[in-house]
Amino acid sequence: MTSWQKVYEKWLGYQNLDPALKENLEELKDDHEALEDAFYKELTFGTGGMRGVLGPGINRMNIYTIRKAVNGLANYILENTVNVKDRGVVVAYDSRYMSQEFAVEAAKVLGSYGIKAYVFESLRPTPLLSYAVRYLGTVAGIMITASHNPPEYNGFKVYNEDGGQITPDQAADIVSYIQNTEDELLVPVMERSELEQKELLNWVGQEVDHGYLERLQSITKLDEEARKKEKDLRIVFTPLHGTAHDLVMSGLEQLNFNNVEVVKEQAKPDPEFSTVASPNPEEHQAFTMAIEQGEKTDAAILLGTDPDADRLGVAVKNKSGDYQVLTGNQLGALMLDYILSHSDPMVLKSARMIKTVVTSELGRAIADAYNVKTINTLTGFKYIGEKIHQFDATGETFVFGYEESYGYLISTFVRDKDAVQAAVMASEMAYYWNGKGKTLLEALEVLYEEHGYYMEGMSSLTLKGKEGTEQIAAIMEAVRNNPITKIADLKVEVAEDYLQSERKFLTSKAEAETIQLPKENMIKLILEGECWVCLRPSGTEPKIKYYYGVCGESKQDSERKLTLIKHAMDEMIEQIRTKR
Repeated sequence: MTSWQKVYEKWLGYQNLDPALKENLEELKDDHEALEDAFYKELTFGTGGMRGVLGPGINRMNIYTIRKAVNGLANYILENTVNVKDRGVVVAYDSRYMSQEFAVEAAKVLGSYGIKAYVFESLRPTPLLSYAVRYLGTVAGIMITASHNPPEYNGFKVYNEDGGQITPDQAADIVSYIQNTEDELLVPVMERSELEQKELLNWVGQEVDHGYLERLQSITKLDEEARKKEKDLRIVFTPLHGTAHDLVMSGLEQLNFNNVEVVKEQAKPDPEFSTVASPNPEEHQAFTMAIEQGEKTDAAILLGTDPDADRLGVAVKNKSGDYQVLTGNQLGALMLDYILSHSDPMVLKSARMIKTVVTSELGRAIADAYNVKTINTLTGFKYIGEKIHQFDATGETFVFGYEESYGYLISTFVRDKDAVQAAVMASEMAYYWNGKGKTLLEALEVLYEEHGYYMEGMSSLTLKGKEGTEQIAAIMEAVRNNPITKIADLKVEVAEDYLQSERKFLTSKAEAETIQLPKENMIKLILEGECWVCLRPSGTEPKIKYYYGVCGESKQDSERKLTLIKHAMDEMIEQIRTKR
């Protein structure tokens, strides 16, 4: 009997197994491939938490994998932080299947250690959870979400006492505590009625929301007169069946945006995300219904948030009168320029803009124009949150942080990407440019003309299951061990291996440098002519992603370069796969 079969037999034979999971196992008993995938390894706890398909097994999201993770977290915080039992842990959840159940399971495990849990009485966005950690002064936060993954997924994200996603070092420590939990089926839990009786389970109402909305008012760059003015800018908003509706609508109302329509069919939380192929504003199909409604009302801007409201997509009309969805890089550049152009020059002397290594260099060019220093981090907002925490000690001033995957942060009362802040700021920015007789696309064109025609793209290859994991590893190994000197006839000038923490200069005699960032399985190749490519396995989905960026003399030149690089990367990845 193989190791996965032993674990499967243990689950099958466990008398107190959750009845629904027991039924699932019975349904799968003749599907050996599915069973192996469910039991051949433990669900990976990455740098921020874990995410996976719902179902029975140690490689699935269920009450037992949740309990094991929370058990590890409980032991970690008890040994590494102070006043744990009094300060407690705050737990929030989104609109997915089992989200509320998992939140309560977390409280049941925490309660068995005498640790208070503050659980929201109904679903809330991820950025509100980040704020709640700081507002309530808890030692940690737990968010039950799978962000924009398909309906069959759910996830578990951990936040530190600063309100940021846990750092890689913290994650590694928590994982060691999780691994010390020998049997996920036997994690101690306290029943909900006893938790409530002992005040170890505290239900959180509207208090945190009100505090968040009060802080949200401070991000505006409008003067007092402009804030109070009734704004007739036509806005269409879709929360894509998720958690953003109430906070976004309240935030816009605070700035007197009174001409806001919500896509009715997508306003209600729905774990099936039944009106979209994917509830991800990065994918333009998610805007289909918003575009239809926008065309009827001649809306100036369309806003779309993902289910847990940490990502924002925006669409505006182009010269042809059609709605065009801005890329994350484009929206980030526009917000950065708007914020910096409306900031006190004295504040900008110590200001820092933070972006990731795969985010457009247009942001750096804009920041340079305002004499604002740009800081690069690895992919993932946890690194941006970590930098903000460091600023508390250094006296540097955070002015904006963003990543190409539609994540933005304007103000540090939240320490993670925040689509509510971004939705309000994008609307304000559209209102400002509308007053100047420009759309956001026309404002973007001004930035291109001033700083250069920066364009970016991203491709991803989904490779599921055990075999897919092996293929992704093989692709990264092949690129790492077989140095590439040219891509689309462009010389590779610098090779950066973030797993080896090494930067090599291929077209000069300069000595290799150490990359002063945490290790990550990612390779970036910087090409001649301000072009670059980057390969990175996703930390949350069974995908390998490859990013590419260019800067051309014109829009047409940039589009041409981008197409050539994309085709070259597609061919290279396919050649590696077929050689296996």
